[in-house]
Amino acid sequence: MSAVAGVVPFDSVLLLIGRLNYTWTNTESLLIHLIGGLCRTDKETAVIVFLTLNTTRARVDLIERLAKLERTPVEERERVLTLTRRLLKIAGLRNRYNHCIYSFDAESGSARTILMRIADRKDNIKVGEVSAIDETAVEAIQQALAELANLNADIWRLIRECGYPV
Repeated sequence: MSAVAGVVPFDSVLLLIGRLNYTWTNTESLLIHLIGGLCRTDKETAVIVFLTLNTTRARVDLIERLAKLERTPVEERERVLTLTRRLLKIAGLRNRYNHCIYSFDAESGSARTILMRIADRKDNIKVGEVSAIDETAVEAIQQALAELANLNADIWRLIRECGYPV
């Protein structure tokens, strides 16, 4: 992938991260239909609820709580919860590349991420976890893209089969 052994061209990484963001946003927007179906409301109202909740975690929490209501058929509940768990699993990687800063090694040209998060430990804190953007990282992003594509199709299948508003 690079002329320098072991170094991934940062432009190719940026393209992958752009695809990850596009695919993520496209897939997350399908939560509107899950909200509408589980709330038993129309798409317009679901859009307002979706936009009012400004994090993926809040949107998924709402959907999972609605799915767990007794009125939701067990099979539908299980399908929804499986889909939201899959989304949250991918969220970790997506968040890594959206909530970090990038640094470059002047000698090799290799790029790294520095996570912009404070990790509280028992008696200290840890700041700025560093990870290389190497072939393994690129493969993880490519795998996430494939998983998001499959998840997107599975959410659409649920929306159609359960008659959620579109």
